[in-house]
Amino acid sequence: MSFLRALYDIHASNLGFAIANVFGCDFGSAIAIAIEQVNCGQLRLQVGDYESWAIVIANANHWPSRPFLPLRCRRRRPFLPLCPTLQPTTLPPSANWFHDANEENAKGINKPNAVIRYTSNSNINFMINKCKSMRELKQTYARSIKGNSRPHLGTAPVGVPTLPSFCAASSPHGNLAYVYEVFNQDQNPSVRLCNSLIRRLSSNKNPIEALSLYRQMLRRRLRPNNFTYPVVIKACVESSKTKFGIVVHAQVVKCGFEYDTYIQSSLIHLYAIRKDLQAAGQLFAICSRTDLGSWNSMIDCYVKSGEMELAQAVFDQMVVRDVISWNTMINGYGILCRIKDAKKLFDEMPEKNVISWNSMLAGYAKCGYVEDAFHLFSKMPSRDVVSWNVMLACYSQSGKSNEALALFDEMQSFGIKPTEATMVSLLSACSHLGALNQGLHFHSYITDHKLELNTILGTALVDMYAKCGSISCATEVFYSIESKDILAWNTIINGLAMHGDAKGSIQFFKMMQKEGVAPNDITFVAVISACRHAGLTEEGMRLFASMCNYGIEPKEEHYGCVIDLLARAGKLEEAMELILTMPMEPNATVWGALLGGCMTYRNAQMGERVGKCLINLQPEHSGRYILLSNIYAATKRWDDARELRNLMKAKGVCKVPGASVIELKGFIHRFVAGNSSHPDSNKIYEKLWEILTRLKSTCGYSPGTDQVFLDLEEEEKEHLLSLHSEKLAIAYGFLQLHPGETIRIVKNLRVCGDCHYMIKLISMTYKREIIVRDRNRFHHFKDGGCSCLDFW
Repeated sequence: MSFLRALYDIHASNLGFAIANVFGCDFGSAIAIAIEQVNCGQLRLQVGDYESWAIVIANANHWPSRPFLPLRCRRRRPFLPLCPTLQPTTLPPSANWFHDANEENAKGINKPNAVIRYTSNSNINFMINKCKSMRELKQTYARSIKGNSRPHLGTAPVGVPTLPSFCAASSPHGNLAYVYEVFNQDQNPSVRLCNSLIRRLSSNKNPIEALSLYRQMLRRRLRPNNFTYPVVIKACVESSKTKFGIVVHAQVVKCGFEYDTYIQSSLIHLYAIRKDLQAAGQLFAICSRTDLGSWNSMIDCYVKSGEMELAQAVFDQMVVRDVISWNTMINGYGILCRIKDAKKLFDEMPEKNVISWNSMLAGYAKCGYVEDAFHLFSKMPSRDVVSWNVMLACYSQSGKSNEALALFDEMQSFGIKPTEATMVSLLSACSHLGALNQGLHFHSYITDHKLELNTILGTALVDMYAKCGSISCATEVFYSIESKDILAWNTIINGLAMHGDAKGSIQFFKMMQKEGVAPNDITFVAVISACRHAGLTEEGMRLFASMCNYGIEPKEEHYGCVIDLLARAGKLEEAMELILTMPMEPNATVWGALLGGCMTYRNAQMGERVGKCLINLQPEHSGRYILLSNIYAATKRWDDARELRNLMKAKGVCKVPGASVIELKGFIHRFVAGNSSHPDSNKIYEKLWEILTRLKSTCGYSPGTDQVFLDLEEEEKEHLLSLHSEKLAIAYGFLQLHPGETIRIVKNLRVCGDCHYMIKLISMTYKREIIVRDRNRFHHFKDGGCSCLDFW
């Protein structure tokens, strides 16, 4: 009888899995169905016949009296194999899963949500790992509690340490709050449970809660072991609580774990983050020469501090090196843009993994070596999502936005699943191109695939919408970001500044301080820029003067904004005086701002002085020659203008051609002034002549030939003006878009006065909203007006 009893227990241990596997139901319902069949006498199994249903022994003390009747069942999917943990010789006498079946049935065991009582502790972990939802997990754990032989002692069942692994999974079932309930109700929690929960909290980006649990563990007089401290030290690093990490180090010494290799490695990493090379070196001095983890941590410590010579010295002394040692060194040289040293180590590596290739690729990307990066990327034997992300970031940060979008299409063809980092690079590419439709597509992807809208990704979305002309969407996304850092605030303030909303920028500037976020130097660049775009001279000067109240010293960028602010207001002498009293040597940006004011107010005398200074600073910058030449031309100094343009040709300085792009149906169309390379070029020019003719007849439009600073006939000047790139892009927009749709243009240079006036007339005549982003700001044309109020 004991043999049969053990045999039936084996069948019982697999019964729930078999029925659940066949019918696709949860474990509790599967057990209820099986018991119902047994009690009705409809289910019998021959011993050893695993192609049929497993037998449920309903009562451990009363064997069934009916004869065995084989039942042939058609299975919808294969049965699970026999659980290896249940062997007849190892089962305790009380290891039956189900007992007192008649009593349980009387209480309604046949109901779908009935709770089955079992006491086989050896199967609890196995059962928990097989759960597919929190509901099944809670049922399983409830059964383990009912089967606990000593519930009065407050001791948790043996399966408790596996709960954090399930609840912290990145699946929809994640629910660490449930584990907290188990932990808090357990009067005598095990150290193993604490370690498991701390580890899961740390890996689930909850390091602060992990440290809180560690403190609670100490308060409950639980003694941490050598598995506790590496995870706690890691949580200190991830939560930036490195001072608490020093306290943990003292507790490590007190408990006698200071020579544990894993703890030593974690502590070295902690002190590396604190930039405390002396403490890290003292820890490293007591490490074993064969402790590879500590040696790698010490190299990483020096790399993070930028001490590559010291890192190289440790690397050279290593008795044995693994791939982590090589990768850390390559990454360190790449961060410092010492590409030759990184490439030398990369070529010497005895064995490379994908991280090795990614480290070298990241080095090229960091230094802006786009061609070298793509060449290495093409040679990679295997690529992971990090490889693609690095290459996408390289293209995006180098201004090769079209290449970034094309690479993403290739990435999708390989079936690589994008991450948050992927989306950040793609949104940056859309920002550069002004490709709003593409940006909307990527935003939809983020939402549909439930990517985490963290601070970095949320800020990238704000920047994309702001630079693509939809400041309302940018503001909406900004409010949806839960944790807003200084970068997020600076992005929305700068976005509003670009759109000419100075009041909005100042309002957010005040709001961020109420939220407890202190402004930095970039914040003041953004908010002063908002004032210069709106002509708020006094407010801009007040903000500039208030920087010292925040402990921020004005930099060249701040002086450049203020000089531009004064120059736009016509206060050229005041701007010059500020330049001469700057505490640092004025750079080209500062002089360029003043030169722009000289052009606006036709001050040739000061413009000549400033222009020559700029040409000496930037002899290869075509814009400096062009602007000074235009100042000469505006004051009818044609000989000086001609001489300056000849000087450009002699030095081989080429003028940057004006170009405008428009996004239509997911494709980017680029237009250059006077170019006829577009496939629909004939239709575009016909539409443009039609628009010009209508504006002349209905609005009295006359091209502003005074904007052409060349000694040409009036007809030639009119012809040159009509071929500006933004006009071609708008004409193509009329051909491709439906009536009433907004036309969005991005131009690489400042929009000229004639184009600005003409677009205002188009918006009024055709009842069409047109948004143009030029080199400096956005222009929203609607009903004959512009958001810049003709101040740009």
